[in-house]
Amino acid sequence: MVTLMIHRDGDVESRTYRGPLWLVRTGLITGSVVAVLVVLGAVLYTPIARTAASVPGLKRELARLRAENRQVTELARTLAEVESRYEQVRSMLGADVVPARRHLGLERLAVANALFARAPSGPPRYEIGPSVPHHWPLDVRGVITRGQVSPGAADETHPGMDVAVPRGTPIRASGGGVVIEIGEDAEYGIFAIINHPDGYESLYGHASRLLVRRGDSVGAGQVIALSGSTGRSTGPHLHFEIRRSGRSIDPSSVVREES
Repeated sequence: MVTLMIHRDGDVESRTYRGPLWLVRTGLITGSVVAVLVVLGAVLYTPIARTAASVPGLKRELARLRAENRQVTELARTLAEVESRYEQVRSMLGADVVPARRHLGLERLAVANALFARAPSGPPRYEIGPSVPHHWPLDVRGVITRGQVSPGAADETHPGMDVAVPRGTPIRASGGGVVIEIGEDAEYGIFAIINHPDGYESLYGHASRLLVRRGDSVGAGQVIALSGSTGRSTGPHLHFEIRRSGRSIDPSSVVREES
């Protein structure tokens, strides 16, 4: 037996409760089990309650992402249609016509009025050995889309000139000299630079393929590359640049064979 006496302050008599020992033990065990179950329930229920509370927000976020995905899909479809129409118009106009420039996130590019240029009639007379670059570097008719733009002008600064020609057009050395640099540049694409007498250098950019190596000696009129659209370019063309003493000069002031 277990006896429990309870005495309150001020009372004369005490209250006595008696019970079997097994009943007390059973009560203690039952109370402990209940307490443990309450604690486990609280621990397990908290993450479930937190997850349940976040479900409405997740549903709203999913709906927003689905709406944005539909917009992106529609924009991609529209862009594909525009590019398809652009290619159709370009093919209708012909491969030799320079397409309108697509910016691709770059700053606005100035486009000069179209001027036609071609090599002179009759076979050109090329010098033997090193010479000043004064020969037109192409054999086919091309479109000068941009000319020399000096720093400080209203249009974007642009050294040299851009001549639109079909991809794979042979590019000839404007003069005799030594290839001092070749490579691939983010601006000029695949390029080659030739060193000439009297401090002259000539640069040929946006090529699809080079036919010379650094250190090669080339003669005036020798084919050194094939035209392409590498680097910062929106269509096949040649970037032709002439420098003297490290300063870019207008090629038309030296090359007299375009017309």
